[in-house]
Amino acid sequence: MTSAELAATVVDALVRGGVTEAVLSPGSRSAPLAYALHRADGDGRLRLHVRVDERTAGFLALGLATGSGRPVAVLCTSGTAAANLHPAVLEAAHRGVPLVVLTADRPGEMVGTGANQTTDQHGIYGSAVRWSAHLDSLVPAAAPTVTRSLTWALGTFTADPGPVHLNVALREPLVASPAAPVGPSGPSLPSPSVPAVPPSETSGPADAERTLVLAGDGATRHREQLTTLAAHWPVIAEPSAGLGGVALDRGVWLLGSERWLVEHRPERVVVVGAPTLHRAVQRLLADDAVEVVVVAEGPRWPDAARRARHVVGPVWLARSAAAQPAGSEWWAAWRDAAGVVAAVVDADLDGSWPSGPAVARAMLATLPAGAVLQVGSSNPVRDVDVAARARADVTVVANRGLAGIDGTVSSALGLALARPDAPAYALMGDLTFLHDLNGLLIGPGEPRPDSTLVVINDDGGGIFATLEQGGLGADGAEVFERLFGTPTGADLAALCAGFGVPHRRISERDDLTGAVAEAPHGIRVLEVAIPRDDRRRAQQRLTRAVDTALMPGNNAASRRVAGSRP
Repeated sequence: MTSAELAATVVDALVRGGVTEAVLSPGSRSAPLAYALHRADGDGRLRLHVRVDERTAGFLALGLATGSGRPVAVLCTSGTAAANLHPAVLEAAHRGVPLVVLTADRPGEMVGTGANQTTDQHGIYGSAVRWSAHLDSLVPAAAPTVTRSLTWALGTFTADPGPVHLNVALREPLVASPAAPVGPSGPSLPSPSVPAVPPSETSGPADAERTLVLAGDGATRHREQLTTLAAHWPVIAEPSAGLGGVALDRGVWLLGSERWLVEHRPERVVVVGAPTLHRAVQRLLADDAVEVVVVAEGPRWPDAARRARHVVGPVWLARSAAAQPAGSEWWAAWRDAAGVVAAVVDADLDGSWPSGPAVARAMLATLPAGAVLQVGSSNPVRDVDVAARARADVTVVANRGLAGIDGTVSSALGLALARPDAPAYALMGDLTFLHDLNGLLIGPGEPRPDSTLVVINDDGGGIFATLEQGGLGADGAEVFERLFGTPTGADLAALCAGFGVPHRRISERDDLTGAVAEAPHGIRVLEVAIPRDDRRRAQQRLTRAVDTALMPGNNAASRRVAGSRP
């Protein structure tokens, strides 16, 4: 096979296997694959996106795959280009997103000779990929190999989707002559399907009345069962769990109150998805007195505390939902307490503008029905969780696989491109925005999304003020500011102007809600400046207010449980 035939075969097999979107960054060695993707785009077999930066390309592909639920191919040339896809590969690995990473390579005989732009790309992504393979025109078995890679990416047999790596050695000539055939070579292969393959369908623990459900990223797949269970067991869910209208409103505050847990600690916690946002959640999961049950769909179930006693399949969850009795007094106490906490939080935020939590609450309340929202890591996703009322008619997405701040702009734009029917938004901090500023760089003629990006600008790393580093006091303030606060003083308006992206500074709550209510048209940035120096104090004040409201005798939740104690 020539390199052009190999490339055509690879792209044909990808399309036949269900790939409808592809992203590429320019390069020389990858030219045969680039031409093949361009032909497929012209034929209407897939949609092609071109980005000049590989890291941006990787996260754009991540957003496309997240929004569509389908495998997305991303192509780069050899050498350091392949390394720049690694952050997106890692994020996809931990979130279970089906990326097909195509790295062009020099032929094997050139590796280790000092040839230009040549390194050992075999296994470059290590354990981050579900599967990897090397393709070469000397071994013309590309189509079956591509199909096999798609079964891994989709989790066809493992129920564990994620990124796969196809390293394609391309020999010169890299550009086919006009008379040379460029069609696919090899057998036509059907697209793989995705059966349900849970690790266990029947095993599971005995019933426990005091059962709490913790839902994290990925739990939306079990929304129907969790909706039923929410009438019997309290459900606490992170924003990207997709359980708006099902879980307790801002219920995570209850896990942070030791005063509440003294009387209302669960006997059992059922983990669905991957909850990662709050230390209070991890402390509960590490509690020896609590039985931990993990609902898993593959071999990579979450168990950071290594305390899971049972790993069960989704069928167990469905069976439990069908068998539960009416909600207990203990369940009702959690429900009532969540209502008390929500009222306390709302009252505090009414007077706290501008702040990260106040911005998150106002934005979530204003989003139009059917909107999709990409939330940045660090403070924004936590602000949405603790401050905003979850909505069943808004889809919240976050890169929680590794919870990095990188690639958020590109992921948000990829999500918007994949969901053109839904109003698309993003909420992120200033450092997250700056980290992926090149995500705004879209060439002429490329598909452009409609998306509103809201940037909370506290000029630095505000989340560190709430962690141990922020509690050192005045003596450590100078060191903190240099190592963790990291102010940049960046002019976001000027940066946006350089990319030709409309920018607007927001100062008042009504200005934000009015701007968010406008349907996104093109890419625009709304910047809300907030102070950073009072973040820790504001969090401590709100924590004290919640604790006070949960004191015995202060609310209906406490009175209800007190009346039911033996």
